[in-house]
Amino acid sequence: MARNSGNRPVDGQALTVGVRVLVRRSAGADLTGEVVEDYAAVTDPGGGGHAWAPVHRWAVALDDGRLVFVDTEDLTIDPGFPRPAPNPNPDSAARTPGRHRAE
Repeated sequence: MARNSGNRPVDGQALTVGVRVLVRRSAGADLTGEVVEDYAAVTDPGGGGHAWAPVHRWAVALDDGRLVFVDTEDLTIDPGFPRPAPNPNPDSAARTPGRHRAE
């Protein structure tokens, strides 16, 4: 499990594309952003990375517009990130109040 500073634990199952995260670097303030890609397939041994240029697992679009590539241990799930409740019936579309076409 990666460093989490008392916030939600971070592991491979909790981090997915679309999750808001805090990016922690050795120097400077934490940065916030959203995970936009998971490169797990190329971070495995024999996955295409090089010893002199290792592939970082996660691509994160920072709120300031930059794109950074980081490893799991550099991330903490943003404590302000609301986890949506799972939809018990994914086939049903959410209906809003009011009139709808074809009714």
